[in-house]
Amino acid sequence: MYTELLAPAKDKETAIAAIDCGADAVYMGASAFGARRNAPNSLEDIREVVGYAHKFWAKVFITINTILTDSELDEAVELVNKLDEIGVDAVIVQDMGLIEHLKDAGIPIHMSTQCDNRTPEKVKFFNDLGVSRVVLARELSLKQIKEIHEQNQDLELEAFVHGALCVSYSGQCYLSQYIGGRSANRGECAQPCRKKYSVETIDGKVIAKDIHALCLKDFNASKHIKDMIEAGVFSFKIEGRLKESGYVKNITAFYRHELDKYSEKISSGRCIYPFEPNPEKSFNRGFTDYFLDGRKDCFNFNSPKSKGEYLGKVVEVKKNCFKIKTDKKINAQDGLTDGINGFLVNKTENGFVYPNKPVKVCVGDVIYRNSDVEFEKLLALPVKRQIGVKINVSDAITLTDEDGISITLPLPEGEPAKNPDKMKETFVKQFSKTGESDFYIEDIKIASELPFLPVSDINQLRRDAFDKLMQERLKQYKREIQKPLCYTPYYKDKLDYRANVHNNTAKMFYEKCGAEVCEMSLETKLSKGEAELMRTKHCIKYALGMCKSPQKLVLKDEFGKKYPLKFDCAKCEMAVIAP
Repeated sequence: MYTELLAPAKDKETAIAAIDCGADAVYMGASAFGARRNAPNSLEDIREVVGYAHKFWAKVFITINTILTDSELDEAVELVNKLDEIGVDAVIVQDMGLIEHLKDAGIPIHMSTQCDNRTPEKVKFFNDLGVSRVVLARELSLKQIKEIHEQNQDLELEAFVHGALCVSYSGQCYLSQYIGGRSANRGECAQPCRKKYSVETIDGKVIAKDIHALCLKDFNASKHIKDMIEAGVFSFKIEGRLKESGYVKNITAFYRHELDKYSEKISSGRCIYPFEPNPEKSFNRGFTDYFLDGRKDCFNFNSPKSKGEYLGKVVEVKKNCFKIKTDKKINAQDGLTDGINGFLVNKTENGFVYPNKPVKVCVGDVIYRNSDVEFEKLLALPVKRQIGVKINVSDAITLTDEDGISITLPLPEGEPAKNPDKMKETFVKQFSKTGESDFYIEDIKIASELPFLPVSDINQLRRDAFDKLMQERLKQYKREIQKPLCYTPYYKDKLDYRANVHNNTAKMFYEKCGAEVCEMSLETKLSKGEAELMRTKHCIKYALGMCKSPQKLVLKDEFGKKYPLKFDCAKCEMAVIAP
């Protein structure tokens, strides 16, 4: 069985690092129209990433996953055409107006999680439409994923496996747009979900004051990889297009190791890491497996900042230092936290930690490390990914890589070697010096006597052979072609603002699929009447132990503005309503 490990990249350097660390594919933004507007990339940089990825038969996906205005559609289509020309393997799309323009384009289309892909009906619609892949909502359980797969067995399903969680169903959050005009569906989310709120009753009684009421832990599904494969997940996606290279390297390497336990990778090459991957050592707010196998405590009301890895508990406190019971080495300049407040380590001495500023800790407090300077040094070292090659030498030299790609070069002519055994030994030694090459030698078989070859000639022969083999690999790399899309009946008759129809072409597309667009996007015009600014599986009543309470609750922000909360207990969902 084959699966895909899909890593994020904010730029060219991070994309190459992710590929080096074992990613089967990377996804990144282009110059515009990505859901992370702060992570753009030029066409030239994308071209370089494509060339590098395809050496290892890894893929490159580009996010064009915002909703678009009528005036932006032509520019977006032109951009997709240029991406197709430079060899990009797929585009990740949300806007149905763009789908209308790309239905005959040939470049594979992946439906973004921004399309709110959480029901079998929605996924089946996209499958019947003919897209190549659907990116599932993060909130789905293993049972729900399996149900979707069973109804769409010919469709690639992509699911998140790690990273930050949006508290709202993706594509269904309008809070940032409502507060400050920065639309999450336009790549401009201001992340109001990470701010402090007070939870109150409608008559002003404070239930919880100044907590991060909408802040979730980070996703970590590493213990469910086998279950996710069995449920039908093909692509395992790491969140993090704004994350630094060190984060991406660590998390990609970790999931490469985990996936390899249960499936074959779709790309080529082995990776040798100068560090031991550990997700706890990279940015995280504490981990949750979310709703994969039932409702859990997925929230972190204390802080949206990184918690890091667990060190231990405080066992002794002195005036300007304290001791932690831990089996881990703590280094000067490490960053520590109690989960809320953070500080740096000035020094450690006789088991005591000396902070760089006054901190209030008590015996029994739990301490985490959210910055490990020694680990960061290891992360900064290069990782080399190389493709295995077997060499057979007889009348000619034949190289065959791990994917069965072969090339043959003539054996240089020359005088017979005076010491044939020594000549063979020298040949094997020099050909095995792959160094910074994209290949490593798995085996060399020499079936005939070699002519005398100077070391310099062997080295040049090796370089020429590897260069020719790589050219042949790139020649034989096959990009998938998207079959033409066809209109198919939509599973709903009427659509309101939550369908995120932002342009007239998208409206026309839905009409061709038999659905009436009653409202354009909330970004276009605020819906009349009660508008949901967010719908989420995270429930504040559940989190506060108030499931059976009949009290009506509101969220009050730091400016005193109150947002009514609506609880759909039958679905175990919560909505934040416009005041």
